[in-house]
Amino acid sequence: MSFDNAVLMASIVGETSVCFFLLKKKVGRSLPFFLLYVIWSLLSDICFSLILWKGSDLVYGRFYLVSTTIDAILEFSVLVELAWSVLKPIRSTLPRKALIALVILIALAALVIWPLAAMTVPASMTPLNALLFHLEETFAILRVALFLIMASFSQLLSIGWRDRELQVATGLGFYSIVSLLVTVIHSHQSVGQVQQYHWLDVASSVSYLGSLTYWVYCFATKEQERKEFSPQMQQFLLLMSGGARSGRVALSDLPSESPRKRTK
Repeated sequence: MSFDNAVLMASIVGETSVCFFLLKKKVGRSLPFFLLYVIWSLLSDICFSLILWKGSDLVYGRFYLVSTTIDAILEFSVLVELAWSVLKPIRSTLPRKALIALVILIALAALVIWPLAAMTVPASMTPLNALLFHLEETFAILRVALFLIMASFSQLLSIGWRDRELQVATGLGFYSIVSLLVTVIHSHQSVGQVQQYHWLDVASSVSYLGSLTYWVYCFATKEQERKEFSPQMQQFLLLMSGGARSGRVALSDLPSESPRKRTK
């Protein structure tokens, strides 16, 4: 068995272990999209291993297209889920459409990152492969950004390394950072450095194994009871939600100047 195949098999074992502990510890109840993401990663890796075993480049290309698309949808859902789960202690005080606003905010962040990720796309790629690569790098940067935000504001958000949200974000952020570093190094390599190119990709795969191992360790241990937000954060969010409610009340109290005009 080659080293690449060994890494792929180890990833399948790691994803199976993560799924087991997610189900055993009932983490899927609070983070269902993350559970779906790990299950899909497991199934796609099994399919990739079978395709590589059969040696069909055409099937591999088609499945890569489908897999990358589903990955992007699930990753976006996981990022929204993590951000929404962090706000759990004060979700009852937020406006009704806070979740929709959060989805829009993360989507706008992806749009801002999109042109930055374009700088990492190799010029030698075909248009379709370049688009898929561009999509993958966009979400890699987005995963890193969410991890850095959660880690930087962990005290205000009252989350620690024993909270599931930060554990998931840490695993996503770690292998995403390594993946981005590998991409940057690739962009400065010459065409003839095939061996170095390959081993950098292996390093990216090994970092994913590291994240799986970290998740297995985290989910095998008992989760820390979620703390309330710090007083500063509670005051800030209450002011925001209170301002939103005041704005709606003020708009509803305005007299209509004409029966043709409606407030949105």
